[in-house]
Amino acid sequence: MRPMSTPALKHNTYFDGQVQSIGYTRHGRAATVGVIAPGQFHFGTSGPERMTVLSGELGVKRDGTTDWLNYPAGTAFEVAGKSGFDVRASEPSAYLCEFI
Repeated sequence: MRPMSTPALKHNTYFDGQVQSIGYTRHGRAATVGVIAPGQFHFGTSGPERMTVLSGELGVKRDGTTDWLNYPAGTAFEVAGKSGFDVRASEPSAYLCEFI
């Protein structure tokens, strides 16, 4: 049995600890898995991202829009690169962010 190599994990903390994630790379693609505490936060993107809600529910408003869209657990949304979005949570919510 060959030993498995452990991928480098990176802990990210935003908004005074209200959003935290663990970043990793798998098959050459970067991703993060994290938790958002109740509140509203704004994120910028350098490249396109796909966010999958793993638990809870997130409200999302993309830059340049006025409508909030709700994404419950099991749903996903994409955000264009070089843009941003507001996200709000009424309860702790978990997500997977894939950099596509």
